[in-house]
Amino acid sequence: MQQITVGDYTIDVVRKDIKNLHLAIYPPTGRIRLAVPRKLDDETIRRHIVSKLSWIKKHIAQFEQAEGLPPLEYISGESHYLEGRRYLLNVIPDCSINQIKLRGKTHIDLFEKSGKTQAHRHHMMQEWYRARLKVRIEPLLLKWQELIGVQVNEWAVKQMKTRWGTCNIRAKRIWINLELAKKSEDCLEYIIVHELMHLLEKYHNDKFKALMDKHLPDWRERKDSLNKSPLNHEDWED
Repeated sequence: MQQITVGDYTIDVVRKDIKNLHLAIYPPTGRIRLAVPRKLDDETIRRHIVSKLSWIKKHIAQFEQAEGLPPLEYISGESHYLEGRRYLLNVIPDCSINQIKLRGKTHIDLFEKSGKTQAHRHHMMQEWYRARLKVRIEPLLLKWQELIGVQVNEWAVKQMKTRWGTCNIRAKRIWINLELAKKSEDCLEYIIVHELMHLLEKYHNDKFKALMDKHLPDWRERKDSLNKSPLNHEDWED
């Protein structure tokens, strides 16, 4: 199976003995799958995906709404998650500086200057999550690159719709989903090992699973924990 990323979406491309292209989004994860004729070239496939982006966006939104979770408002008393723990947000307006601080193991204090909007608080939270996640990723990458015997050229944190992480094997680049800032260390470590393992095996086949079993024997339990967590707005793919 091949994967093609267009914008925020990663599409599983399956080549089959068919004449036409068939695009589908599967519940409950919102996994996007495109079945194509075996000899169809990648550029034609990519153009087809681009032409269907509005349709994909619409149906992904429907999956998110189906979860029945209200959108975050970034107001005091609202639940937010960090590193596998639930916190209550406390918004403190009319401050001299914009900043976010943890208060013990129960509260996230968001200090903001006067006149700031919900969108601004959302942006502050996202950047705070991003900075904290990067600090967590770096030592795990160093550890597992040495243990597995691989080396990435580049890594980054990215907001993604349906993947916890992605690996560009040719460029030796991995992307980690920003939402993992909300997840436990075990979950984050699983995704990092998973993506690094793709540098040894491209597909999710028996060889890939054997490598995961060798290096991270409890990976299945970690994966289940990641996708069953109540923190999810949707059941993400990895």
